[in-house]
Amino acid sequence: MKREEIFRKCAVPASIGGQAVIEGVMMKGAKTMAIAVRKSDGEIVIKKEALKGKRKNSLGKLPLIRGVFALIESMVLGVTSLTYSAEIYEDGGLSEEKGKIELWVERTFGEKADDVYIFFSVFIALAAAVFLFIITPTIVTNFLKTKIVRPLLLNLVEGLLRIGLFAGYVAAISKMKDIQRVFQYHGAEHKTIHCYEDGQPLTVENVKKFTTLHPRCGTSFLVIVMVISMILFSLMGWPNPWMRILSRFILLPVVAGLSYEVIKWAGRSQSPWVYAISYPGLLLQKMTTKEPDDRQIEVAIAAMKGVLEDDKEADLE
Repeated sequence: MKREEIFRKCAVPASIGGQAVIEGVMMKGAKTMAIAVRKSDGEIVIKKEALKGKRKNSLGKLPLIRGVFALIESMVLGVTSLTYSAEIYEDGGLSEEKGKIELWVERTFGEKADDVYIFFSVFIALAAAVFLFIITPTIVTNFLKTKIVRPLLLNLVEGLLRIGLFAGYVAAISKMKDIQRVFQYHGAEHKTIHCYEDGQPLTVENVKKFTTLHPRCGTSFLVIVMVISMILFSLMGWPNPWMRILSRFILLPVVAGLSYEVIKWAGRSQSPWVYAISYPGLLLQKMTTKEPDDRQIEVAIAAMKGVLEDDKEADLE
């Protein structure tokens, strides 16, 4: 893992983010996002649309606060992109009969039904993440109070347990064949962004030269969230477990805001300090990204070009 391959002075100062989806890649600029999906028949379908959630008010651009907005927007956009990619990839297959709940939602909310589905998908994803990575480590660590009396050590154990659970979860799902393909598209996304930032023409041969690891990856963001939360929560002692869980919820926006600023800095700096901070996340990216094949790179390039056609000054705030 060579630092100069991951952290470089970008020939193109603007930056684009992205996400792997089912048999495709979503790329996001400042004003536009594009999803490229390879259908089961081999055709690449591209969907482009203007970003509705662009923050125009000054509050949404303030450091720390903008990170909370960005996290919510990313989750909504991620669920929307995954849903779309699944529909496109399965296009032409047998349509499943809708269940009673789906029919009720469509009758009740009409044109807003899709928004309701996305809202509940994000809610369920957040609830599962909170239970597994926030509540569970706190409750488990609380049983060790009789053996570990120093609050600082308890916080350290809790933080390490949280990181261990996350790494174990990633390692477990990485064994699934479908997830392995998603991780290949994740690698294609990173390689394509590196190629664009390096100012080289977006061709398969050029993209293949770059690493699958990127400092602005969402995987690195989550690791930074866990490290910052471990540091921040260690300053609060060790109250009863319910007060401790409540404090996690209250401080979650602060942690997200701080983590966003760190990951943004990491994407624009070649400092050795940035490399040291990013290193744990980069190690985890070795599990969440895989080397893509040429066809997967073609999809990532198509998504990138879809953004660049309408968003020449793409920048993540």
